[in-house]
Order: sequence, then structure tokens, then C-alpha cells
Amino acid sequence: MLQQQPGARSQLQQSCPMCGGHELYVHFTYDEQPPLETRFPLAAGSRYWRELHRCAQCGHYLEYFEPDQNALYGEEYVSATYGDADGLRRMFERIDALPAQRSDNTGRVRHVLDYCAQHWPTERFADRKPTLLDVGAGLGVFPYRMQQAGWDCTALDLDPRQVQHLREVAGVRAELGDLNSQSGLGRFDLISFNKVLEHIREPIAVLAGSAQKLLPGGLVYVELPDAEAAEREGKEREEYLLGHIHVFSFASFALLIAHAGLQLLDCQRLQEPSSKYTLRGFACVPQEANG
Repeated sequence: MLQQQPGARSQLQQSCPMCGGHELYVHFTYDEQPPLETRFPLAAGSRYWRELHRCAQCGHYLEYFEPDQNALYGEEYVSATYGDADGLRRMFERIDALPAQRSDNTGRVRHVLDYCAQHWPTERFADRKPTLLDVGAGLGVFPYRMQQAGWDCTALDLDPRQVQHLREVAGVRAELGDLNSQSGLGRFDLISFNKVLEHIREPIAVLAGSAQKLLPGGLVYVELPDAEAAEREGKEREEYLLGHIHVFSFASFALLIAHAGLQLLDCQRLQEPSSKYTLRGFACVPQEANG
């Protein structure tokens, strides 16, 4: 497989999925796994090779990795990251017990609650709880905290072990499957994608599916790794690790929202207590689409 020095034009490139630009270049090359990267079984027995290609027009990154990643977010991902069910529980308890100043979830919940309180009139929930669908919920600390704050929460995940964990440990309603093929979920005030869409080959299509599962006036909340902020610290940052098929710039974040048929209401960048560089924002279905 062709390898080139960072900055050289690669024959592997395609058009940018966010802006359609054709000026994509090899930006980072990896001949061995970075220190922070989880050792997935799919890389065993083959030479490690990976590149991140950057769009010169919008700054979006695309990952190219030699072994097949089709199984990465099935059993291999959960086993390599958490181990067994006890590992899931222990990690949930450890993250939930973090003090507020060290907890990404504390800041995330506060930000979401504050924005929603300002966005919606109080009479919207005069006779019911606000509803949340958390897509790719993983350990479930976020929907667990939102449920504690008085929301009616549903979690969606692709791995049956995580669904069982979400039900039994996090104590939230949980369903197995992906957003666009799952029927019977209902409609929600808020749909959240917390560090999920960067792992998906076609994030625009997945995000677009949220519109059909929003209640009128509903919101979509998206968090993604911030490629531009992380770049200041080099290519071994966790924002660039294996499995991040996409790493977003401020511009490509906005393009993702627009191509999904949503209207961007708010977007900001921050460095979280965990040190992650993050882009986060809210979106809605445009009024003309609702009308």
C-alpha cells in the first residue's frame, strides 16, 4: 500500500465528504500504534499502517487504516476497551464518581440543561418530563445523569452487552440497534450524539435520521473531536486515534449539520477536564422543513 510523507499528495484520496473538495493531502502517517491507542485484536498479525488525510478546503480529516475495521465497534471494541460486564460496571462507577472539576459529564450535563432551559418555554413541560435519546450511549453516564436531573431517557447502542449494562447498571431504558434502522423508538425533545459520529463511515446519513425522531421544536446535540485545537499538540493526541474515521474542524462540523438537513443554532470549542479537545453544538430541524 502506498505510503507518503506528510504533505504529499496521496493516490488513496477521494473527495471530502463534508465540502466536496478534491484537495486532500496526507497530513499524519503512523507506522506504529500511538501510546494512548487501545490494542484492538483486528491489528494483530499485520503491519500497522495508518494515515490521516486532511482537506485543504475545510480542514476535515479522513482516516485510512490497513486492516479491516468492520468489526471494530462490535465485540472487539467492547472487549478491548472494557473487558467483561464487570469491567463495564467498574468503568461506569469510576467515571460517575469523578469530582465535578475532573468530570466531562458534569460539564456536559450542565451545558445541555442550561441551553435547553433557555431555548424552550417552561410550559413545554408543564405536564410531562423532557425526553432524551442518547445515540451510541456506551457506558451511559450521560443519560444516567440526565435521568437524575428529571429527564425521561432512552439509550441506543449497537452492542448487546452495553445495552444490558445500560439497563442493569445505569438504570436507563436501552434499545439495541442503530438510529436509522430502529423502529418503535418514538420521538424525543433532544437527541444526543456524544463522541459518536466520528466513528461512523457515513455520519451525515446517521445524523439526518435524527430529524424523523424529533418532536416538533426538538433539538439535536452533537459533540465531536476538534482536529484544529488538537493539532497544536501533535499527531499522538487521542483525537486522532484509531477508529476516528473522521476528525472535524469548526468548518466541517458546520457542514455536517447542514448536509444532514439541520440548522446549526450554536457551536463552540472547549478543552474538557479529561483534556479532550471538543467541538459541541445544538441544531434543529429548519422551520420550513417543519412547515
